Amino acid sequence: MSENVFRSPRKRGRIAVFLSGRGSNFMAIHEAIEAGEINADVALVFSNKKEAPGFLFARDRGLETLYLRPKSFPDRESYDQEIAREIEAREIDLIVLAGYMRILTAPFCERFLLRIINIHPALLPSFPGLHVQQKAIDWGVRFSGATVHFVIPEVDMGPIILQAVVPVLQDDTEESLSARILKEEHKIYPEAVKLFFEGRVEVRGRKVFILD
Repeated sequence: MSENVFRSPRKRGRIAVFLSGRGSNFMAIHEAIEAGEINADVALVFSNKKEAPGFLFARDRGLETLYLRPKSFPDRESYDQEIAREIEAREIDLIVLAGYMRILTAPFCERFLLRIINIHPALLPSFPGLHVQQKAIDWGVRFSGATVHFVIPEVDMGPIILQAVVPVLQDDTEESLSARILKEEHKIYPEAVKLFFEGRVEVRGRKVFILD
């Protein structure tokens, strides 16, 4: 990460949501926008799966949606290049990953550096990657949780914006721990988007400061 200081804009923003599945975090953010809690609009909902429940939810509510079939492109780079063109054409301020199950290419991440955020169901930098709730149980950690972070080319390694802590119970299963973590995700993800468009997120190096 660069040592330059970045500060999020204080404005009514334009959000693009990327999703591949149910989109529950997208729904939580959309609900907060509808309630006037976030100074932004969902300008686009993008999916690599045209039947994803979150994508259908957005379409049913009259939001602009875009589906691109991955197999129509020769490689990941050309796919991401087309997405980038669509994002720039809509003057998107922030890309919100809400269960988007494709790893973004390094050129895409760099093109929108500090303009892409993601949520991960663990306390990063511990347990990056997949199946992290089961990993937390297998390692016997006492606490897990969720992390909202900026996206950089290194997966799950971007500057941390917000975290929520969830105790790991002795009789937890992957499903029970996931469900409790998800409840916290639905709180901190909208909060992170809210802070971003209040101009209160400042990145210095790899550390994020939440400004008063």
